[in-house]
Amino acid sequence: MKLAIFGNTYQDEHEEGLRDLFCALGHAAGVRLAVQERYADYLKPLLGRSMPDVATFNPCDDFSADLAMSIGGDGTFLHTAYHVGDKQIPIMGVNTGHLGYLSAAPLADAARIVEAVTGGDYLVEPRTMLSVSRTGDNPEAETAAWPCALNEVAILRHASASMIAVDTSVDSQPLARYLCDGLIVATPTGSTAYNLSAGGPILAPSAPSWVITPVAPHSLNMRPIVVADSSTIEVVPHSRAGCYTLSIDGMVWTLPEGTGLRIKRSRFHTNVVRLRGKSFTDTLREKLLWGVAAR
Repeated sequence: MKLAIFGNTYQDEHEEGLRDLFCALGHAAGVRLAVQERYADYLKPLLGRSMPDVATFNPCDDFSADLAMSIGGDGTFLHTAYHVGDKQIPIMGVNTGHLGYLSAAPLADAARIVEAVTGGDYLVEPRTMLSVSRTGDNPEAETAAWPCALNEVAILRHASASMIAVDTSVDSQPLARYLCDGLIVATPTGSTAYNLSAGGPILAPSAPSWVITPVAPHSLNMRPIVVADSSTIEVVPHSRAGCYTLSIDGMVWTLPEGTGLRIKRSRFHTNVVRLRGKSFTDTLREKLLWGVAAR
């Protein structure tokens, strides 16, 4: 088995756990390790002689693996999903972050992680993704596309106290002109992220739906709405600032106001690895303290 490992570069406090994990993986029979170049450069001085011999790869180049491992928090997982989206490689998240909602296990469970990897004792859940493209008269608009987003697409005001107006349609039918600080289109996976903080509902990972949630709407009758994931959502943001911010899974661009966007289901999906015995409701209770009575 070839394992492609991604990670962030601020894990000094987890040195002991990383040493345990990499030592175990390095001695696992039949496992070949390839580590993202930037992460390998960070690990070598941190782990020293404990660092096993590994190959390295640039995620922007073509690479292959049987399983990807994301060591970090949810941001690292999204970074990994972006790079393996079109390859359909299953991703196992190992949490060293704060919440680690997308992770299969914490770093402290290194022994269980290695056992699951080597024994193939895990479940793989396909998660739908969003794709984004520009619309308009520009013939190059449709080629300016972002092919996959696991969590959400957010259209936000840009460095201004003024709200933005987002003309929104679903399947070519007008929905609303949202007057707000921003508008979120979230997947079921992303429904527990920015969408939840903005007052949107939680969707089960397998729900065939998107949720459209305004951020700080300037009206009491602009509430979140759930639509089918077969829908095509089109937005045209307007702003006095002359531009707006487009955020896709934490990656940010500034676009001229009036630049339209088309949001629909990606032709790719993310294969999220889950350890046996852990369900969606378990994650809600453990990570979000869902239903816990603080009294």
